[in-house]
Amino acid sequence: MANLNSITKRSTEAFPFYRFSGTHFQIGEQYGEACKDLILKHHKYALEKLTNKVNIESLEALQKEALKYRPYVQEYAPFFDEEIQGIAKSTGLTLGDVYFLQLRAEIYNHFESTDECTTFAILPEATKNGNPLVGQNADLPEFYSEVSIVAEFVPDEGPSQLMLTPAGQVSYIGINNLGLGVFANFIVCEGWRIGFPRYLLSRLALTKTNVREAVDLIDGIYRASSRNLIMLDKTGDSIDLETVPERTSIIEPKNGLIAHSNHFIASELLNEERKVGEDLENSKVRLSRMRSLLENKHGQLNVEEMQEILRDRETAPHTLCRMPGDFGVDSVTFASVIAEPSKGKMHVTMGPPNHFEYKTYSFTK
Repeated sequence: MANLNSITKRSTEAFPFYRFSGTHFQIGEQYGEACKDLILKHHKYALEKLTNKVNIESLEALQKEALKYRPYVQEYAPFFDEEIQGIAKSTGLTLGDVYFLQLRAEIYNHFESTDECTTFAILPEATKNGNPLVGQNADLPEFYSEVSIVAEFVPDEGPSQLMLTPAGQVSYIGINNLGLGVFANFIVCEGWRIGFPRYLLSRLALTKTNVREAVDLIDGIYRASSRNLIMLDKTGDSIDLETVPERTSIIEPKNGLIAHSNHFIASELLNEERKVGEDLENSKVRLSRMRSLLENKHGQLNVEEMQEILRDRETAPHTLCRMPGDFGVDSVTFASVIAEPSKGKMHVTMGPPNHFEYKTYSFTK
């Protein structure tokens, strides 16, 4: 069998890049105007995926359900609500429609979820050049390659953020211009509730200067659901934060490395685990493989080495780089991201990295 990591002819197609600036409402308006077609397509696909799982009473009922989360957004991060209003105004979608895009996981909670990702953080002592790295292979249904963008958010107040995100979402994964990076994994537990949506946690954390400030902020929020956040700042400080609605637990680096997949690792939260069988095995195999590859390259890790690691498919069907049909689900590695927060750079593929080249995105100013 050919080694897929050795493919020399990879696509150079890349996610489109946009820069939005001004007040948060203006940012939302610009976002909606520039990406209207992609946002409408994302809404259409997300709605179709949901209705394939469950019989929805009406679109109005779905919008009403999504808006139940709005008071928590307004309480903890009103600037997100302003951006969502701006997107609604410039796309013609209702406020409930745009809120639905921010909290698909919460709406899907009672139905099968295939959201999977493998994340990593590498401290200076484990790298080749002293440049810390953080990122992930992001696994979602294949259509997310069609509807995602890289966006630079430049608000009038506070730090700027550079993010990969499905069009219409105001938060997914990325870095800020202060040298902080925040990436994320799906983890599942009982006790999900109406509260602050999980996707918004990443960019909310990116309003802070460093990892410890971000952890304190996330700890104080009435969270709706479970989420794993992996963070690294320009000083080389890094942690993995496993969160459930009412608790959080910190996992510190070991030998300058952190890796995570889609099951709980922190001893305090092991009883929260709800993955079973082959789903749990898939997550454990990916975590073990990522840890092994990082350890084997300890002291040699840089952007180029991470590109090869994230292309790995040796543990098929439980692979780091997921292709269509792997593991019998519709998820693929729709994007792979390697971030250099201290340099303000992200290297991103528009699909499985064994078939796509990484494109570098940077802050424009």
